[in-house]
Amino acid sequence: MRARVVAGSMTLGLLSICTWLHAQTPVPGNPTLLRELNTIRQQGCGEGPAGTPALRENAALSRVAALLADGSKLDEALKTANYRAVHATQITVRSSTAPATLLPKTLGKACAAVMHPPMTDAGFHQRGNQLWVVVGQPFVAPAAAQGEQVEARILALVNAARAQPRRCGKELFVAVPPLQHQSLLTEVAAGHAADMAQHSYFSHTARDGSTVAGRATRMGYRWRNIGENLAAGQMTPELAVQGWLDSPSHCVNIMSPAFVEMGSAFVVNTWSAQAIYWVQVFGAGR
Repeated sequence: MRARVVAGSMTLGLLSICTWLHAQTPVPGNPTLLRELNTIRQQGCGEGPAGTPALRENAALSRVAALLADGSKLDEALKTANYRAVHATQITVRSSTAPATLLPKTLGKACAAVMHPPMTDAGFHQRGNQLWVVVGQPFVAPAAAQGEQVEARILALVNAARAQPRRCGKELFVAVPPLQHQSLLTEVAAGHAADMAQHSYFSHTARDGSTVAGRATRMGYRWRNIGENLAAGQMTPELAVQGWLDSPSHCVNIMSPAFVEMGSAFVVNTWSAQAIYWVQVFGAGR
C-alpha cells in the first residue's frame, strides 16, 4: 500500500493595502477512517511533534473527495461542494487489498500533511482499492449581524495601539489621543468593502474611479484630513488590525495625530478572491 499527496494543496492568501469557508456541519460517515487519521494526529508520524488536535469528519469534504475520485481538481471540487478553505490538501492511498487503511507507514510523506495543526476537517471517499482523503481548514468569518460588535473591537484595538509609543518602520510615534467613532466614515468603509467583495477586486480606487477622499466627500463628510487602510482574507478583527500594525504605512495611519475619527467595516463574499474585505477610514473634520 502506498500514498501520495497529489498536486492539490491550496491556501487562501491574506492581503493588506493603505493610502497616505464557511464551516460545514460535520456528519460522521467513515468512523474507522476518521479514527485511524486521528490516531496518527495523536501519535505522530515517527518524527516531529505528536498530540495534534483531532479532526472531525465533514460531509462537504467527503463530497470533495468523491469529486476528486471522478477526476475533478481540488479547487474546483471545493467550490462545487461549497467548502471555502483557508488551506486544504488531498491525499490518495492505493492498496493492494480493499479497504485501504490509514497508518503512518502507508501514508509515507503524506503523513506530514495530516499532521498540519490548523487542519480541523477531514473527508473520505473509498472506491475499490483506492482511497481519497481531504483535510482542510475552513474559512470562518464573522457574521454580518456582528458588524457593530466587530467595528467596536477594531476601534478598541486601534486605540490601545495609539495609547503607547510605537515605531512604524523607521518612524517613531509618541502616544496619541484615542480616535472617536464616526458613523459617516463607517458608511464610507462599508460601501467600498461591499463593492470590493461583490466584484472581487482589491484596491483603494473603486470601479467608478473614486478614492477614499471622493467617497467621503460624496457621503457628506467634510474633511481636512482623510486616510484609508484595506485588508483582505483575515478571519478576525484581531488579525486585520495586527496586519496593519505590522505594516509601516498602515501603522502610520493608525498612529497619526492628524486623524481624530474612524469608521470601519467588513463584508464577506465567500467565493470572491479573498472572501472577506476590511476597510478602515480615518478622518478629521473641518
